[in-house]
Amino acid sequence: MLTRVFCALLLLCLYSSGSSLSCRWIDHKFRDYSENSLDLLEMMVNNSTNTTEDAEENTVAFPHHLYNQTSAASAEDKVAFTVQVLREVCALFEEDDSSSSWQERTLENFLNVVNRQADQLHSCIRSPAHKKNTKLHMYFKRLTNHILKKMGHSAGAWELIRQEIKAHLLRADQLVSTLLPSS
Repeated sequence: MLTRVFCALLLLCLYSSGSSLSCRWIDHKFRDYSENSLDLLEMMVNNSTNTTEDAEENTVAFPHHLYNQTSAASAEDKVAFTVQVLREVCALFEEDDSSSSWQERTLENFLNVVNRQADQLHSCIRSPAHKKNTKLHMYFKRLTNHILKKMGHSAGAWELIRQEIKAHLLRADQLVSTLLPSS
């Protein structure tokens, strides 16, 4: 009888550990890195004299529907989506930013934090076969083509991108925060 109870508890523990995402980095470090990336992004505006005069004609609709779909997905899918967002952000900021007025060191620190965040979150994913979200990738391509390239990589274009990325980092933070243990 005791053996059956022990086996049942063992199976229950194995099932529950396999069904949810368990990642120490998310539990202990994600919040710090998220706050750090947002602080660095905010410093970039403080070092900026950018204007957004052409904002009305050079906009790309924020993909709220992709975040809404992902918020109902599994924990691993949420993490995979967030990793893709972070990698897309890094790729975007690796564009020609010579016209931006932010300090190069601040940008380097920002990219280091975001890359580290993406790498650590990616290590939390058990199945490496997560498919890239094509709609999300195309959205970031549109940011590059319709804002940066169309506006000649100007300081104003970079300020629009910075604002857009801030919204993404906040939404990604909300997405992963649903996976954090309650304190």
